[in-house]
This record gives sequence, C-alpha cells and structure tokens, in this order.
Amino acid sequence: MRVDELFYLHQGNGFELYNMNQSPNSSISFVSRTAQLNGVVGKVDLTDGVAPFPAGYITVALGGSVLSSFVQKDPFYTAFHIMVLEPKRDMTFQEKLFYCMCIQSNAYRYSYGRQANKTLKDIEVPDNAPEWVNSTPIAPITTQNISPKLPQQQQWAEYRMGDLFRFVKGRRLTKADMIEGDTNYLGAISENNGVRQHIQVEPKDISAPNCITVNYNGSVGEAFYQAEPFWASDDVNILYADGWEMNKYNALFIVTVIKANRYRFSYGRKWTLEKMKDTILKLPQSEEGTPDFVYMEDYIKALPYGDRI
Repeated sequence: MRVDELFYLHQGNGFELYNMNQSPNSSISFVSRTAQLNGVVGKVDLTDGVAPFPAGYITVALGGSVLSSFVQKDPFYTAFHIMVLEPKRDMTFQEKLFYCMCIQSNAYRYSYGRQANKTLKDIEVPDNAPEWVNSTPIAPITTQNISPKLPQQQQWAEYRMGDLFRFVKGRRLTKADMIEGDTNYLGAISENNGVRQHIQVEPKDISAPNCITVNYNGSVGEAFYQAEPFWASDDVNILYADGWEMNKYNALFIVTVIKANRYRFSYGRKWTLEKMKDTILKLPQSEEGTPDFVYMEDYIKALPYGDRI
C-alpha cells in the first residue's frame, strides 16, 4: 500500500520561526526539518486566520533530515518542506509510530540533493500494523529529577579536538561483505545512535566502546556516545579520550557541543579528519585550566531524566 492510500497528505504551513511570536508557555508547537525532539524547534502563539494542524497528525520532513517522521502530541504549525499526514482511518498512537518508522526506513534513498517532495506519496508501507504494535506494553519513562538544581560554571575555555581525543578512522565494508549478526554497524545516519544494522564481525575487527563517533559524511556532524562494541563505516570518525577518563555522562555533554558545530559543514563540505582535529570546542574549565569533566558529568546527571541514563 502506498502512503497516499493510507493517509491524506497536506502541505505544511511554510512558516519561518523568526516571523512567529515565540512563547515557551504556548501549547502550539513549531515543527521544522530536524531529526531531534520530535521535530519541534519551539513553541509559538496562534497566528491570526491560520488554524494549527491538530494533535495526532504525523509530520514528515521532505528535506533537511529527510523522512524524519513524528506523531505530534500538540497542535502545531510547520516550517517549509514539511508534509502533514492525516490518517484515513482510525489509528492508535502505537500504529502511527509504526508507520513513522516505516516511512523513515526509506531515508537511505534520499540525500541533501534528492528530497522527498514528489515521491513521499509513492513509498510503500504495510496495509496494516502487526498485532504486536498494539499488544506490546510501553512503560512511560519517569525521572526523579523533577526540579533539578543544575551546577553553575563560571569559566569556559576553548580546546582543540585533536588535543582531547585520539582519532581512529572507520573502515569501509561493502553490502556484499555484510552478514547479519549481533554487532552494531554504524553508518553516517542521524538516528538510532548511528546504528544502521547488525552484522557478524571477527573479534579482532571490533572497535572498543566508551567513545564518541562523529559522521564526517552523510549526516555530517551527527555525534553519538557508543556504549557497546561496534564496526564503524568509513564515513565515521571514532574519538577516544586522550589523557582523561571518558564516561557516558561527560561524553553526552561533549557530544552536544560537537553537534553544535554541524552548521559549519554539509554534504558538499565534509568534516574531514584534519578539519575535525583542528575544530575548537568551548568547554567548562577547571581551576587547573583543563576541561572540567566532573562538572560536565554532574550537569548531565542533574538534568531531567539524567537519572535514567
């Protein structure tokens, strides 16, 4: 079944966030072409004469993070190149999530230069969701950090990435040589912690975990902390701590700072190994002048849901 046989397809609003009246306390979301935070980049007030799309519809990015698909829990407006999907039949929330994953699984067919404006409607999806979609219990994630007291840091400094990390290049592996297995295979993608699939790998060829991986091609600048052994493709650089102790908390802090540099690069301007080594990160500084990794760890632990990492 094609997407347009299962959903009514509506063009998004094509609004620009800077022209909207932003209001953090508003119930109306503004959805952009990002793969993060359900596609929501802000909260905005009602625009005169334009009703927001209702909660429960699906948004699909046609460009940017192509085919990033989300079920919107609040009424919303959209930026340019967003398609809004209205189910033609009653669907549970779980079924909508299932179809988001089905649509998003086709993202590999697209790129920065090939968007989904004309072809989204033709993507094939299952006629019906499998039984397990509705029968599998989904336990809500809870946190004890209801009113977090975040540690304050007064001093920040600039550090060269090449001085913080030992860099290892990912290695090419063709599809013909891939055999299904249990080891994470990392591609230059923007979701699922970079894991594209699972393959068989000889123990000697597995990369050790407790590191950060950064895409220099594909979804350039996407960074992830790796807690499990893996094989990284040749579009991915592997960063191990050099002279300091990495853990999942300070690594997640640094991942966020690394990803803040994504705007400097693109599909046409790769974040090559040498450029990455010379990139400057602004990080909290200790009294000794070194990066304050203890502060970074404490900060992540104090965030809402930081106790669930």
